Amino acid sequence: MTANKKTANFPVTYIKGVGEKRAKLFEKLGVFTAYDLVTHYPREYIDFNAHTPIASTPVNGESCVVRARVTKKLIPYYGRISVFKAIVSDETGDMLIVFFNSDYSFSRLKLDREYCFYGRPEGDFLRRELHSPIFIEAEQSNMLMPRYPLTQGLSQGIISSCIKNAIDEVEFEDYFSSDFCAEYGLISFKDAIRRIHFPKTAAEYELAKRRLTFEELFLLQLGLNFFKKRSRRLTGSVMKNKPLDDFYARLPFEPTAAQMRAIKECCDDMTKAYPMKRLLQGDVGSGKTLVAAAAAYFAFLNGCQATLMAPTEILAQQHYDTFSKLLEPLGVNVLLLTGSRTGAVKKALREHIESGCADVVIGTQALIQKSTVFKNLGLVITDEQHRFGVNQRAALSSKGNEPHVLVMSATPIPRTLGLIIYGDLDISVLDEMPKGRVPIKTYAVDDSFHERLYKFILKYVNEGFQAYIVCPLIDEGISEKAAAVKYIEGLRNTCLCDVPIGLLHGKMSQSEKDAVMRDFKDNKLKVLVTTTVVEVGVDVPNAVVMIIENAEQFGLSQLHQLRGRVGRGTQQSYCVLVTNNQSDFTKQRMEIMTRTSDGFEIANEDLKLRGPGDFFGKRQHGLPRLKIADLYADMDILKITSDAARKILDDDSTLSKPENSGLLRMINKLFENSPEE
Repeated sequence: MTANKKTANFPVTYIKGVGEKRAKLFEKLGVFTAYDLVTHYPREYIDFNAHTPIASTPVNGESCVVRARVTKKLIPYYGRISVFKAIVSDETGDMLIVFFNSDYSFSRLKLDREYCFYGRPEGDFLRRELHSPIFIEAEQSNMLMPRYPLTQGLSQGIISSCIKNAIDEVEFEDYFSSDFCAEYGLISFKDAIRRIHFPKTAAEYELAKRRLTFEELFLLQLGLNFFKKRSRRLTGSVMKNKPLDDFYARLPFEPTAAQMRAIKECCDDMTKAYPMKRLLQGDVGSGKTLVAAAAAYFAFLNGCQATLMAPTEILAQQHYDTFSKLLEPLGVNVLLLTGSRTGAVKKALREHIESGCADVVIGTQALIQKSTVFKNLGLVITDEQHRFGVNQRAALSSKGNEPHVLVMSATPIPRTLGLIIYGDLDISVLDEMPKGRVPIKTYAVDDSFHERLYKFILKYVNEGFQAYIVCPLIDEGISEKAAAVKYIEGLRNTCLCDVPIGLLHGKMSQSEKDAVMRDFKDNKLKVLVTTTVVEVGVDVPNAVVMIIENAEQFGLSQLHQLRGRVGRGTQQSYCVLVTNNQSDFTKQRMEIMTRTSDGFEIANEDLKLRGPGDFFGKRQHGLPRLKIADLYADMDILKITSDAARKILDDDSTLSKPENSGLLRMINKLFENSPEE
């Protein structure tokens, strides 16, 4: 890089308007380079073209844009909090504009001038007010104003100004040729970046978003397929067909047809020359553990070791208990290796593993430590695989000679989407539930039912059962811990005041979470107030009531995951969705949840509705973080990019041609946590 040429990797510190102090603040937003800065995309836009007449402005908390003329400026009140007021009018009525401690904003308003104001109207139908609105002159209203994710010390104006300077100062390489752009109807990267941040019209924004979404999904597809081809090697554990008759004969129940099919698919894969890479996808309670145990037994019959890595100790313990019951009567030695074991115990366990005495090893990340050595590892299973990073999963596989890999997920994904996302995995779907499961009864109510809900919980607690209460984070200014603690304090004034209540939130360490969940599982705690960290967790068959507060905050699939924490036993269980949001969209989503318990139907409805809060969460199941694309909403582009990426690799499988060198750099950057060859 020459002294006078700024490229994408140029440190953000030296962009005009940033400097060392602001660069430290930008780091909190994950912005380190010029490229990071221009791809710090807006989270939303204010559309100043969409006006609402004053008489029609909502007073239910929704924000809107009002186009009105300043008809009067009132005398300011100066005090500890100075108040500045103006009256604005349109053809339908008047509205009071109020600023607090902002003489500057007030002075910008000129009498008899027309402005567009954006904010959340207050008051009633007789008197409307808008407090501290964002506003622009009406002549400038043909625009969309970006709103960025912030951190303290960086305002919307500062971020916008710094991004503009970066676009003007920096040369950004375009990794798509003009022919490629023409083929897929894309504008250039430079134009896209400028228009995504400073769109003059909605049409400009759409063109920019399509280009940037296409690029992100194309690189995702290209990287997935590139690394898949690059890592395709012969397995060191080619197995032979072995009957599982004795395994099935000892089961205390009849497996479902879906379980039998998935087991056969796994066993067939493990007899091939290339390692199995299979995703076992099943709804909550569909019996994935049985399939995993059967696959481990098949490996045992072939003289190979198997291991299962779980994200938490309590989940590992649960798998150990299940595997032991299923496999030890068949002569399989099952061990549990977790970080909390004493040094002497871990040393002895590792000696058993290295000597081959341990046939199946269940554990946590203790499995991937250097001191854990397998004699003949043929099968690697990861549970809730999105909870592990790429490097962690690769480290476990490296314990064997290209072992077979089975990953399990309880998140239902529409099959067409799954085939694209998990392009490097074959998919087995458990699409039926074991016999004897009692469907969970689901209801949607508003918060006027709280007192009745607490009495409902108390009734079941008095009968010896337990309950969950899930509290989402709804105020940006308060931590999830504080929100949950505040909720528990509120329960002191209810009929649950004498009930042992536990607290679970994301700021706790894993050992603290495990301790709380263990107390809940052991029935020492009767009610667990939790944030969404309980979404994937331990089975507590005794928990029969699930209350989800502010249910409109969640995607359908996430609600379904949370609901799956109850209904694990034979007792009738209940899930109550609490929301005061009466929009048609929310009503439709709540109706779906109360109508069906089929996770795959819910996932398809989630895809169709494209509601807020997709069930992948921010980390997209271990995939690189997507900044602008949405794997649901952009399904049409996802399919196109899948084909486009395949065409590139068919022509140049190693991306060694000069015209593809930039693409290789980009996918290496995107997949920087991917394992090296």
